[in-house]
Amino acid sequence: MLAPGSTIGILGGGQLARMMALAAAPLGFRVHILAPESDCPAADVSAFHLCADYTNEAALEQFAGGVDAVTYEFENVPLVAARILANRVPIWPDPHALAVSQDRLVEKQFLNRSGLATAPFEPIDHADQIPLALVRLGLPAILKTRRMGYDGKGQVLIRSADEAARAFAAIGQSPAVLEGFVSFQREISVIAARAISGQIACYDPAWNRHDDHILRQSLIPSGCGPEIESDALAKAKKIAEALNYVGVLGIEFFVTADGLLINEIAPRVHNSGHWTIDGCALSQFEQHIRCVAGWPLGPVIRHADAIMDNLIGDDVLNWAELAHDPTARLHLYAKGSPRPGRKMGHVTRLYPIGQRPE
Repeated sequence: MLAPGSTIGILGGGQLARMMALAAAPLGFRVHILAPESDCPAADVSAFHLCADYTNEAALEQFAGGVDAVTYEFENVPLVAARILANRVPIWPDPHALAVSQDRLVEKQFLNRSGLATAPFEPIDHADQIPLALVRLGLPAILKTRRMGYDGKGQVLIRSADEAARAFAAIGQSPAVLEGFVSFQREISVIAARAISGQIACYDPAWNRHDDHILRQSLIPSGCGPEIESDALAKAKKIAEALNYVGVLGIEFFVTADGLLINEIAPRVHNSGHWTIDGCALSQFEQHIRCVAGWPLGPVIRHADAIMDNLIGDDVLNWAELAHDPTARLHLYAKGSPRPGRKMGHVTRLYPIGQRPE
C-alpha cells in the first residue's frame, strides 16, 4: 500500500485526470501528470506537470523517477509508453488491459472467448471485404475503426452494399470492424472497481442517453429492473476478473429483448460514473486512486437517485443560471472556450431514493 505523501502519476491531463487529482488530495497523495498540453485541465490541481509527448522516452524515464505508481485517464495512451513505465514503476491497469481495450477487434474476441455476448461482427481490412460481411451480418451495419474512435468518431453507418467503398474511405481506409445493427431498448453502463487483492465492487448501473453519439445524460437507477441489473453486475465482475484488472473499469451494455450485449469496455474512470461524486459515499475517482495505491476498496453505497447531464459546447455558458439552481451540483473542467461536441463540465441533480423523474 502506498502511504499518504506518495505521488501518483497520471498519463493525460484532461477532465478525468483533473477529477482523479481532486480525489487524491484528501487521501494525502500528490499527483504528477504527464501530458503534451501546457494548459490542460488537470495541471491546475496537480502538484507536478511534465509537459511532454507520451512517446518521449527521456520524459517517461524522468516521469517514472518522480512517481510511486502510474495510471492513465484515457485508453489511447500509446502502448509503448505503458510498457516502458511498467518496467520501472507499478502501472494500473496494466498494459495487457490497455492492449485489449485499444483494439475493437481484440476486445470483442476477448469478450466472446470469455463467454460474453457482443453485437455480431466481422473484421475488415479492405473495402472489398465489406459486401460479403454485409451478407453475413445484414443491413444496416456500422463500420468502426479498430483503434482511436470515441464519441462517434471513426464510425459510419452503412445502409447498402453500394456504400462500402465510401464508408471505408470515410474512416481513412483503416483496419476496421463491421458490426451488425443491434435493436436495443436502452444502453446502460456499470462502473466496476477491482483492487490489487482481487476485491471487486460495482456501482449501480446507469441508463445512458446520447446525442450525436456523445453521452448527454446518465440516469440512476437504470430502470431496467433487478434481474437485468444483477446480470450486468455479474458480467462486469467477470470482465474485471478475466483481465486480472486493477482500477476502475467502465462497461457499456445494450439491453435487448434477448438479454444484455456488451458494447465496449473502457479501462479507466468513465463519464457515466460522474454522478458518483455527489450520489455515493465514495466516488469512482477516489475508488480508482485507492486501487492504484494498493488500498482496499471503499463503499459503493448510493445515497440518492441521480441525473447527470454533460455540459457540451455552449451548454457551459449557462453556468450562472446553474450556480443559482439549488438542485444542481456543478462541475466545470476549466477547458477555456467551448466548442461543439466538447465536454466542458457536468451537472448532477440528486433525488430521494425512488423519486427520480424520467
